[in-house]
Amino acid sequence: MSGEADTAANASWGGRAVPVSIGSRGAGVRGEGEGNGHDDARGDGKAPSVAVFAFAGMNPFELGCVIEVFGLARPELAAEFSLGRGWYDLKVCAETQGPMPVVGGVSIVAGYGLDEFAAADTLIVTAVPDVRGAVSPGLIGALRRGHARGARIVSICSGAFALAAAGLLDGRAATTHWQYADLLAHRFPEVRVNPDVLYVDGGQVLTSAGSAAGLDLCLHLVRLDFGAAVANSVARRLVLPPHRDGGQAQFIEGGVRPVDASDGGVARSMAWALENLAERIVVADLARVAVMSERTYIRQFARVNGTSPLRWLVAQRVAAARALLETAEGASVEEIGAAVGLADPAGFRRHFGRIVGAPPSAYRRAFHGDGG
Repeated sequence: MSGEADTAANASWGGRAVPVSIGSRGAGVRGEGEGNGHDDARGDGKAPSVAVFAFAGMNPFELGCVIEVFGLARPELAAEFSLGRGWYDLKVCAETQGPMPVVGGVSIVAGYGLDEFAAADTLIVTAVPDVRGAVSPGLIGALRRGHARGARIVSICSGAFALAAAGLLDGRAATTHWQYADLLAHRFPEVRVNPDVLYVDGGQVLTSAGSAAGLDLCLHLVRLDFGAAVANSVARRLVLPPHRDGGQAQFIEGGVRPVDASDGGVARSMAWALENLAERIVVADLARVAVMSERTYIRQFARVNGTSPLRWLVAQRVAAARALLETAEGASVEEIGAAVGLADPAGFRRHFGRIVGAPPSAYRRAFHGDGG
C-alpha cells in the first residue's frame, strides 16, 4: 500500500445529476482471480451510478469522453433494445467547490464532492495534476473507500498514478499513456505496467492508456453492463469501432496501398500482384511482370517502397483480409485467408497478428460479434 495518508474526505455538496432514463445491467466483469467488483444484480431498479473526478488545470478531453458515454441521455436505445432500467447516473465530482479553470481557457464547476465520488458504483479518475507529485490524500481516501465496499475503480491516462498511490494496483497488471509507462513502473514497482495495450480489465480495477483509449475502456464498461449490442450501438453513434483488440497498429495505414504508375515496371508488378492476391506469388513472378532481373527488381522495389517485395506482398494480403473480415459475414476465417493468398491457417494467423496486433477472429468480432 502507498504510505500516503488514507484521509477521509468531508467535501460534499448538493448538485444535479445528469438526467438519464434507460438501461439494465448485464454480465459482470471478471479478472485476475476476482469476482465481479461491482454489484450487477442491484435489484433496486436504479440506474448504475458513475462518478468522475475533476480538478483545476485538467485537460477536459478525457472528462468529456466520460460525459459523452455515461452522461448523455440516450432515449433512442430504449426503443431499439427495450431496456427497462435507467442509463447511467453520472456525477462530476471534485474536492473543492466553485469554478475550476481547465486547459483551453474555460472553467468547470463540479456539482458533487468526494463523498458522492466514493459512493458510486464506478469511480473514474481521468488524470492527475502531476505524475511526479503526490496524489491528494482526499482522493486516495475516496478511492480506497470505494474499493473496500466493492465499487469498480477505473483510470484513464495518468489517472493510473492515483490508483497506484492508493495501493489499488499493487500486484496487478495495469496500463497508462505510453509516455508515462516507465515513470509509473519506477514510482510504483509493485505494479506490472503494460505499455502496449489499450486497456487492462483486472476485474474490480481497470486501467486504460491515454486519450482516445479512454473511449475504448468506456465502451468496454458499457459492454460489460449492458451487453455487446448496446455497446456497439453507442460506438456507432460515436463514429468509433465497437472494440479494438491489441494496440494501435490495427488502425494504422488500413487498406491496400494504391500504386503510383510513375514507378514504372515496379508499379506494373505491384498492380498485377494486387489483382492476383489469391495466387502463389514469388519474387521471380514480380520481376517477370516488371521485365527486370530478380536482383534489379529487388533493388528497385526497395528504392520505391522502402521494403522488400515479399514483405510488401504480405502486408497487402493482410490489408485485403481485413476488408473481408469486416464485410464478408458468410466466409470463414480460413476461407478469407485463402482468398488473399494466405491459405495456411497458422501462417495467416501469424502474419495477421504481427501486422494488425490481434488475431483474425478477434478482429472479426469487432464487426460481427463472432469468431467466424
